[in-house]
This record gives sequence, C-alpha cells and structure tokens, in this order.
Amino acid sequence: MSQYTHTSEEELVVRLQRNDRAAYEYLYDNYSAALYGVIYRVVASEETANDVLQEAFVKIWNGIGSYDAKKGKLFTWMLNISRNMAIDKTRSKDFNNSRKNQSTENVVSQLGRMKTDSIRPEHIGLADLVNKLDPNEKLLIDLMYFKGYTQSEIAEEYNIPLGTVKTRLRNATMNLRKIFRS
Repeated sequence: MSQYTHTSEEELVVRLQRNDRAAYEYLYDNYSAALYGVIYRVVASEETANDVLQEAFVKIWNGIGSYDAKKGKLFTWMLNISRNMAIDKTRSKDFNNSRKNQSTENVVSQLGRMKTDSIRPEHIGLADLVNKLDPNEKLLIDLMYFKGYTQSEIAEEYNIPLGTVKTRLRNATMNLRKIFRS
C-alpha cells in the first residue's frame, strides 16, 4: 500500500511539485489506466496510446508547477493534457501515414482487443456521472472528451454556431462538476 493512499490531492500536488519520486510513482500507478483509456479511444492503437500516455506523463510531470487547483481537479487537468496530446497525435502526418499503411489483419486484431483490453471511463465512474446530464449536454461531453472531437468539429458536424457549442460545453462542465460534488 502506498504512503499516498490517504493523502489529500493538495498534499500530493505539493509533493509532486517538490519532485518527490514516490509521489510520481503513485500518480502513474493510480491514474495511468484511466488516462490510457481516454487516449486509446482517440487514437485506437495500443502502440500509439502507450506512446502518447508516456509523453503525456512527461508533460504532466514537467508542467506540474502550472497546475492550478482553483481551475479544477488534478485528474481533470491530467485528462485534458492527455486528451489534447492524443488529438494532436491523430492530426500528425506520421500518424495519418501509419494508419493508411496498417494491415487489415492488424485492424481486425485491434477491434477484437478493444472490447476486452481497453480501460473505459465506466471503470472510474465517469460514464455514470455523464449519464446524469441533460441529453444535449451528454452528447457534447461524449463527443469532446470520449471521442476526441474539437469544439470546431462539433460545431461543423452538428451545424451549431461555435459560440453556442462553447457555452453549452461550459454549462455541461459546470453541471458535471455539481453532479460530481453531490
């Protein structure tokens, strides 16, 4: 059992900011599976998801000094970093070229594993919280956080003004925060 099991998030952040190796290990051990699940949903490749996860943790560790608890929970901050890095990866030329060159056998193999191996948000209770949202808010959260859409892509796909998408997502996030705290 880790020495951080009963440590508050604030204390964990302080220890991380002091470059406490055990705190980093605790962070990775307790958050990597959930972050991997989100990354995998965006990139749909085990190898790429593992690479992005490692890059995300390096970015998290190097950027822990910029984390602001007033803006949200540590997990949410890490989730946004991981998700954004996964989206950036899917937009890269190398990723797109590798997807075009992937063999059919590999794709079939990945689809078979996706049902059994990937960590889904339900495993950490996010799906239950999201399901409590209004259906329109739920759709936006699903699209953005679980399917990797950007706000612009949502606006274009659903023919909604970008400002409206941003407002609805902000409201959905606030409602989700209320649900999480209750």
